[in-house]
This record gives sequence, structure tokens and C-alpha cells, in this order.
Amino acid sequence: MTTPYVHPDDIELSETVVGRDLLLLITGGVRHIGATSTAYVAGDHIEVLTSAVPHHKEHTLTESIAMRVAEATRRTVTVVMGIHYDNLSKEGILEVVKIVEDKVNLYLMQ
Repeated sequence: MTTPYVHPDDIELSETVVGRDLLLLITGGVRHIGATSTAYVAGDHIEVLTSAVPHHKEHTLTESIAMRVAEATRRTVTVVMGIHYDNLSKEGILEVVKIVEDKVNLYLMQ
């Protein structure tokens, strides 16, 4: 998929409640699993564990998102992300990051 512009509706954030915990799936473009981060409450702070598939960059977002949501909800949160667009420019990458952050902010306001 080659695109100079990423449409916000193409990137999706979905939630699955797993008992008391939360699983957030964030995908767009060619959907896949690029990285996962699990954040959990450890006393008075949040710990996070991250796993990334080689040559993928989603972990640069999953870790901070998992920590933010865990801090806000005081729950264990796993974020799974896979977003891929071929030949995306630096501006396109920044647009993807902005869309993801906007969707996470909207999720946290619910």
C-alpha cells in the first residue's frame, strides 16, 4: 500500500477487557503484530515489558501508550500494535504517530 496521506479512519484502536485487565489492539494499513507492551502497577509506580518483532518500530509507541493507560486506569494493560504503509515519508510517519496519539487520548477520555 503506497500512500502519501494516511486517513485517520484507517488506523483503529480496539479494546478487549480481559477480567480486570485491558488489551488494546492498534492497527492500520497492512495490519500485523509488530510489537507488544504490557504495563502493570508495581507498588507506587508502573513497570512495563516490551517485545518487538525485528525490523519493526511500533515498540516506540506501544511502551509509552501501555504505561499511560496503566497509570490512568490502575490496571494491567497490554498494547499490541501493527501499522504498516509502504514508502511512508517522514511526514507520513509523524501523521501516523499523531493519529495514534489522538486515538489513545480519546480512549482515555471515555
